[in-house]
Amino acid sequence: MPVTFNHTIIAVKDREASARFFRELLELPEAPSWGPFINIQLDGGVLLQFAEPPVDIQMQHYAFLVDDELFDRAYARLRDGGVEHWADPRMRRPGETNTEHGGRGVYFKDPAGHAIELITRPYL
Repeated sequence: MPVTFNHTIIAVKDREASARFFRELLELPEAPSWGPFINIQLDGGVLLQFAEPPVDIQMQHYAFLVDDELFDRAYARLRDGGVEHWADPRMRRPGETNTEHGGRGVYFKDPAGHAIELITRPYL
């Protein structure tokens, strides 16, 4: 059996707000949830599981590969929603996107403070 990525748990302050943020931004349907998790399902059966741990949340980085059309719609939602965003991970180019790696990209923070990246072309 080849190795594939199955799921990750994303620590958040408000699991419903974070799941809703990603569902709306990335145009994803609701997925069955259970226990302490609110789930979002990506292509290939990959689950993002949002949970509220009883500890301080450390920032993580998550990058999503999207097509050009979804990038345009998601970027418009970020701008229209007043979400601060940058063309670079060091946050030195505010309010911009980048054209690195033969595609486009943008960085922003989700409601829990995680560093999120949308890209239209994989790095490799």
